[in-house]
Amino acid sequence: MNVLDSELAAGELIKAGYVPVTAKRHADIVLFNTCSIRQHAEDKIYSALGRLKHWKDQKPDAVIGVMGCMAQKDRELIFKRAPHVDLVIGPGQLHRLAETIDFVEKDREKRIEVSLNRVRQSHQEVKDSFEQYDPLRLEQTRTNPFQAMVRIMFGCNKFCSYCIVPSVRGPEQSRSPREIETEVKQLADQGCLEITLIGQTVNSYKFDDGNKSRTLADLFEMIHEVNGIRRIRFVTSYPIGMDDRLLLAIRDLPKVMPFIHVPAQSGSDTVLQRMRRHYTAREYHDLIRRIYDTIPGVSVTSDFIVGFCGETENEFEETMQMVRDCRFKNSFIFKYSARPGTKAAELYQDDIPESVKKTRNNQLLELQNEISAELNRQFVGKNIEILVEGTSKNASKQLHQIGFSGIGFSETKKTEKAEKIVQLTGRTPCDRIVVLDGSPHLAGKILSVEIVQAAPFTLFGKLDNP
Repeated sequence: MNVLDSELAAGELIKAGYVPVTAKRHADIVLFNTCSIRQHAEDKIYSALGRLKHWKDQKPDAVIGVMGCMAQKDRELIFKRAPHVDLVIGPGQLHRLAETIDFVEKDREKRIEVSLNRVRQSHQEVKDSFEQYDPLRLEQTRTNPFQAMVRIMFGCNKFCSYCIVPSVRGPEQSRSPREIETEVKQLADQGCLEITLIGQTVNSYKFDDGNKSRTLADLFEMIHEVNGIRRIRFVTSYPIGMDDRLLLAIRDLPKVMPFIHVPAQSGSDTVLQRMRRHYTAREYHDLIRRIYDTIPGVSVTSDFIVGFCGETENEFEETMQMVRDCRFKNSFIFKYSARPGTKAAELYQDDIPESVKKTRNNQLLELQNEISAELNRQFVGKNIEILVEGTSKNASKQLHQIGFSGIGFSETKKTEKAEKIVQLTGRTPCDRIVVLDGSPHLAGKILSVEIVQAAPFTLFGKLDNP
């Protein structure tokens, strides 16, 4: 979600006449797009802001801004902790970014643009203050020309006790199918092959136009007909609301990739109750079984929080058992971080020592890595289709040194360097990363490769003619 917001913000500034620069010393505007999910993310932003104070002293007319979830959460506190910051703008006000910067540059006054506090006004007032911002896209702001994210909904109504997102992203709102279709068609015209539909709880998508209520399965069917789009993905799903029609659409529509990210957060019913997740471990197990039974070749990933308030050794072991039973492709594992303003911070003591959180994090990660490695080994010797996303990080650095831009060479070096073999990365339909050797000009191609080796996080493949 934040990556998409950054892309849209960059597009907003380009349309307003600003030009991106590659070094801070050349910048007139520096913007931080922030996250508030964990304390560590916020600490990094305040540290980075502190390092800009000397730069701002040297360039007093420059503009420093803080965008995103931390802006919505901390508001005026940002000015107190970093007085050299000029503007604070929340995720529900991104459509005002260019005009807010213009105001700061002209009047040299600090500016704050945030949505209403969710607990103090009516639901409709708060909903209206979180304005959706999904303009037509600019190709040059995407990091990869062949892949794009499309927001289909904004906000969240789940109110998990540990989560700050409903407060900083606002009430759940779904975009109209017509707007989404228009955006996808434009992306396809720009050469995009893979679309990822995103939302805080993407399978909660529901749009009622007065005649018919549209769901995520309906969006799949609509986007499936868009010429040029070859792959459709979606993140992140909530365990409640994964009905059979949605699973059958994933199974029956060839462009919809067999991959589902559906966070569990814990395998213990008592912890899930304290987290206010509204399902039991058994209900989550049953969902995973339905997914595996319905969709051939599907892979499932999950999220887990370890060291949540009051988590006992037995409750943690129940999470370990869930990972053993569900056999996820991989899991994103986090140590609990208390967030001011959440129910967990209000009702429960953050009583698990950091050393215990770290131990549990490592134990769960070790178990998941063993399962991931075992699942990945099943692909060795098989041919599988991948979308080549580009060069690996190491290869990208090497190509930058020889003048390769990532999409095409400069004219003076194109002939000399065009056939250089480098390390490429691609992704399978079931969202596994494949590393292989080949020409940089294979980026954006969908190819069949033979898997020759496997690791917990990566498959290694080869082409007949790299």
